[in-house]
Amino acid sequence: MPLSVLIVDDSAVARAVIAKVIDQSAEFRVAHSVGTVAAALHVLGDHRVDFILLDLALPGVDGLTALPDLVAAARGARVVVVSSTAIEGAAVTIQALALGAAETVLKPATGDSTSAFGIGLLKKMRRLVEPRPRVDIAPRIAPRPVSTPVSAPAPLQRFEIVAIGASTGGIHALSLLLRALPRSFVTPIVITQHLPGSFMPYFAAQLALLSGRPCDVAVDRLRIRPGRIVLAPGDAHIRGVALPDGGAAVRLTGERVANGCLPSVDPMFASLAAVYGPALLAVVLSGMGRDGVDGAVAVQRAGGCVIVQNEASSVVWGMPGAIAATGIAAAVLDPEALGHLIASGRHP
Repeated sequence: MPLSVLIVDDSAVARAVIAKVIDQSAEFRVAHSVGTVAAALHVLGDHRVDFILLDLALPGVDGLTALPDLVAAARGARVVVVSSTAIEGAAVTIQALALGAAETVLKPATGDSTSAFGIGLLKKMRRLVEPRPRVDIAPRIAPRPVSTPVSAPAPLQRFEIVAIGASTGGIHALSLLLRALPRSFVTPIVITQHLPGSFMPYFAAQLALLSGRPCDVAVDRLRIRPGRIVLAPGDAHIRGVALPDGGAAVRLTGERVANGCLPSVDPMFASLAAVYGPALLAVVLSGMGRDGVDGAVAVQRAGGCVIVQNEASSVVWGMPGAIAATGIAAAVLDPEALGHLIASGRHP
């Protein structure tokens, strides 16, 4: 049965163009088409849909302002921003992803090919509904609500660094996780998020704002320091290396890796595991594919700890689900609960 789509755009012409693209596909169908946020919320109050295609320039309440309310009302529907302002690397694009959009698509200008637009839109929508891995999660790593304490063996192991990997849906998850960390949390954080290089300067600024601590886009030989975030650039892997004085730094490399990603979570996890061993906490958030699995195995073998986002809160449960399927995840939680766990400063 085709997946249902709600189009939210104040232009009747744009709604017609998008509807034609959707209805010509076999997998999707337009269930509702409206011109305002208020009308969209009314529809969502009475009907469930699988996708919301949202313009940002709307009369009254704009799409960016309304995103949190729409995500809450969507009851699991994926929100794809379709806007003429959703330019790669633009501030508004990162803001939309941080507020809960699963993807962004640039709306074609007058005279642009609607065929190319349609192909790109459907490709991104199909990727968001890729089959999820079947996982039998052991009780010790079953998803827990935020209010439920996470059980932990004794003695507890303190960690000295947090490494986070994410892809599709990860920006919003990362935002929620970082907000859960207190300002007093100064353990260094290293992040690989699958994004083009043009996104990185604004993404780093956004992370600094969310976390209340400096965020550096990594350059070669950058020292890993307490109280700071290091972000992989869009065109290189981060690898951790030990320094003679007992500290650590990052090296940037561009070699091919088995999963095909650049940057990739695997070399970040594996190299940091070699440097920090049991003092590494590795986190995997929403994302498609299997990037992070091999690195997570290296973390576990080095005595470190791996925790992942749960399926219910993930836009795509590919990366965290693949790790959960190996049985090495010590906890499978929503992003806020992961943040609270990290804030404890100890492995689960």
